[in-house]
Formats: sequence, structure tokens, C-alpha cells
Amino acid sequence: MTQIAIIDYGLGNLRSVIRGLEKAGARAVITDNPEEIAAADGLVLPGVGAFHEGMDQLGPLKSTVVEATREVPLLGICLGMQMLMETSEEHGIHNGLGLIPGRVKRFPKTPGYKIPHMGWNSLVPEKPDHPLLAGIRPGEYMYFVHSFYADTAPEYTLTSTEYCCPFSSAVFHNNVFGVQFHPEKSGSAGLRMLENFIGMI
Repeated sequence: MTQIAIIDYGLGNLRSVIRGLEKAGARAVITDNPEEIAAADGLVLPGVGAFHEGMDQLGPLKSTVVEATREVPLLGICLGMQMLMETSEEHGIHNGLGLIPGRVKRFPKTPGYKIPHMGWNSLVPEKPDHPLLAGIRPGEYMYFVHSFYADTAPEYTLTSTEYCCPFSSAVFHNNVFGVQFHPEKSGSAGLRMLENFIGMI
């Protein structure tokens, strides 16, 4: 059975993520041990909170995570996705892991839109033939909670979503994937995406 390491750096809904992965058919462990992370078949980087706090908390595990992605797939969820980018403008400019080109920006103030973006919103598949999107229909709804979004090029965008402005709601580059929404809280569609990720390992 596939062994997935959920990276524990002190921020994130770790229990809901591990339940989602187990329901999708993986054996998952929550760990901050570099050896366990390096030995896993796949990695998940969850996260809830501010970008700079996430990067500070990740601390010495940064190089372990970056090195591991040369061999195994990684899925970033919510803040975990944002940390995959090069920089974020949340509370000043901060460096991310740099695994996916792009930066994290705050939603523009727009009449009629509340920030944070919270609740269900739909996906527009930009790379519909990608294995992470197998069985995900255009317009599929996922559950979001965020005030910042990933601004990246179309070549790195798997799905886009509209809120205040169009943004990349799922991204990828080489072995690294990120979703702004919470697949573990998004019902059958979210479960399908977790199954797809496990299937790529």
C-alpha cells in the first residue's frame, strides 16, 4: 500500500487530511521526521494560516521537502499550495519553496465579494487530460477558505476559479501539485482528486 507522509510543521488540519487520504486508499502518517519524509512514496503539505508563519514553522524541513520532490510527488493543500510558490505578499514579501513559478497575491477589494473567499466554488479544468483531474467534471465544486491566491502562468495552471478575479485553483510543475481548495472537505469530487494523486505515486 502506498505510504504518504503528511508533513507536520504545526499548522494545518492534519486529522481531516489523514482521514481523507485513508478513505482514498492510502496509508498515511503524520510526521516531522526528515527520514520518514525522505522515505515516503508521496508527500502532502497541508496548512492553514499565514504564509510567513508556515515558512518559519517549516524551518529545517524546507530542504528535506525540496529534495524529496525530485523523486516523489507532493501535493500542497490550501496554505501548503501557496508555500510551493516563489514569493508571497502576505504581511510583506516572503520567499516560498520555489517549486512552482509564481507569487501569492491578495484578492483585490471588489464590491459584492467578501474576503476571505469562503465556501463552495467551481473549477474550470485548464488541463482536462491531466491525471490529477481524471473524473473531475467542468464546473465541479470544491470547498475554499482563503484571502490570498496563487498568480502563476497558464502552463502551470491545472484548474482556474473565479472570485473577485480569475485565479489558479490547482497548479503543477514537474512532480509538484497544489490545490487551493480542501479536497478532504469537498465530498466525492475531492475524494476523487485524492485518489488521482495516490494513483500517480
